[in-house]
Amino acid sequence: MKRQQAAEIKTYKTKNDFDKLKQYVEMDRKVLRFYAIWDDRSQMFGEQREFLIHYYLVNDTMEIREVHKSNNGRDPFPILITRHKIPKDRYDIKGTFPHVFLELTDTEINDYYKPSDLMIGKTINIYGRNFLIYDCDLFTKTFYTKNFGISNFESINTQAPRIEFAKMEIPPYNGFGSLEDSLQNCLRLQPERPKKDYVKLMENDHRILRYEAVLDSPREDDKLRKFIISYRLGDDTISIHEPPQRNTGIIGGRFLERTRVSKPNSSPEHPQFYGPSDFYIGATIEVFHQRFIICSADLYVLKYAEEHPEQFSSIVIESLRKHLSNELGRPDARLSTNIHIKRKPGDFIRLYAEIRNKLKHMRITNHEEIRQMFLRYDKDRNGYISRENIFDIFRQINLPLDDDLVDAMIAECTTNEQGKINLYDFLRFFDN
Repeated sequence: MKRQQAAEIKTYKTKNDFDKLKQYVEMDRKVLRFYAIWDDRSQMFGEQREFLIHYYLVNDTMEIREVHKSNNGRDPFPILITRHKIPKDRYDIKGTFPHVFLELTDTEINDYYKPSDLMIGKTINIYGRNFLIYDCDLFTKTFYTKNFGISNFESINTQAPRIEFAKMEIPPYNGFGSLEDSLQNCLRLQPERPKKDYVKLMENDHRILRYEAVLDSPREDDKLRKFIISYRLGDDTISIHEPPQRNTGIIGGRFLERTRVSKPNSSPEHPQFYGPSDFYIGATIEVFHQRFIICSADLYVLKYAEEHPEQFSSIVIESLRKHLSNELGRPDARLSTNIHIKRKPGDFIRLYAEIRNKLKHMRITNHEEIRQMFLRYDKDRNGYISRENIFDIFRQINLPLDDDLVDAMIAECTTNEQGKINLYDFLRFFDN
């Protein structure tokens, strides 16, 4: 009986005088945006994650969205907490609680989050997660200035301090191998070869700048010694050869094997190697505590300098041009494709002898082998090869020639008006 009477008792709630229509008209489409972080690094595999908190002024609802970053290993789930009124202090649920239930009535909820609870620097607990608000957008700042009189909106730095890892110092050069080889031993557990610039090597293959030099020495016998410095443009290596001279008492030969040479003032940790622009008439080159003075150069050096003026200064090019013109006996000598150098009659005889010796070393002596060399370049099988093919053949047997020597050879062993050589003339040239 008492239970039935208690069930029939009606409860009444005082009507709220808050005008929801006015709130809808004034606050529609006005949203406060806050930037927050959830620091879960205290848990195993936890990390610091960024979120956006949207507070809708039209009905005091909130939603939380995660700021996704590329390659973070998570699916781009759009919303962490959907839009609804979020209560404050909902039984203080711990973050390890597996589920969240919203089966609460209005009488059990004491308070909801309001704009006054959301400020920069505050930490709010939303369903067991602590969110630190560290910044907000311009509209939110204007709203708080107008309604709460707040003018200080200094954002909080949430970036973790950068960890400075210890850097291993490279040990000094021990003298074994080249600098690049020794450096690879310090960079990897399994040493690898230093990587080469193969594009540069292919573009500048067989390009060699040759200079004549003398020793910068106080000894009289060293002043008479002459050296040939060869600079290879493919890999920036230098080799030095000393031609034998009669009655000097010094055996000539290889003075320096092919290697890269660093400048005297450079350190082993940051070496500066000699380049093409460091070689000019009168320059002093120090090679392993031996000083050489450049006193001359070949014609190809001037040709290369004129074709690549970005690597050489105008003073260097002019000094090479003046020096070589004095050696050739022509004050206006300039290297070009139509230069004519006076040759002695014995030069062509020496040319033929060198070609035959090269072919003998390559074991190309009978007519059949020479015919195979000819047919290798006669791809059209018209019975002729061009001037460029002759250059390729001489380059293949490592016999560098000047243009005038090749033109003289072609003029002597061919009767073709176009300057081409047939097989009969080709065989006759090597048989002479």
